[in-house]
Amino acid sequence: MIILGRIVAPFGVKGWVKIHPFGDDPLSWSKMPQWWLADQPDAPAESWQGIKLAAFREHGAGLVASFEGVDDRNAAEALQGHYIAAPREALPEPDADEFYWGDLIGLGVVNQAGEALGTVEAMMSTGAHDVLQIRDGDTERLIPFVAAYVLDVDLTNRTIRVDWQKDW
Repeated sequence: MIILGRIVAPFGVKGWVKIHPFGDDPLSWSKMPQWWLADQPDAPAESWQGIKLAAFREHGAGLVASFEGVDDRNAAEALQGHYIAAPREALPEPDADEFYWGDLIGLGVVNQAGEALGTVEAMMSTGAHDVLQIRDGDTERLIPFVAAYVLDVDLTNRTIRVDWQKDW
């Protein structure tokens, strides 16, 4: 499952929820007739429950959604904190040099000298840009996912090449 965002709060009294997206184009999610929800981002595949999208729109600086069968605030409150995901095959193909976060998790990271820096454990959004969380044993590195540092993403060989020194 590719994690797309998270339900952060109920919105109003008619079952709508506020959404925090983890990506650049969340309005494209409206093309998916069904979303999948789970209470943990790393939940096993069988834990993700499909839910039919009734409506999805921008609201101010955020996003709100409603689902079939979620008709009041109490039902919306029960969804608070759930993660939104979709199977990879349900998502549109990203453009060149665009990636779903889920495609990056687990990739090995090497620097220009060929030194292994670890494996992408997670991604985070800082508002200004996304950040790779890289784990190498007890060492964690946070590398901005921007062209100045990320030189190449090779999904075929499952590696990311970065301009970063191992001792930074």
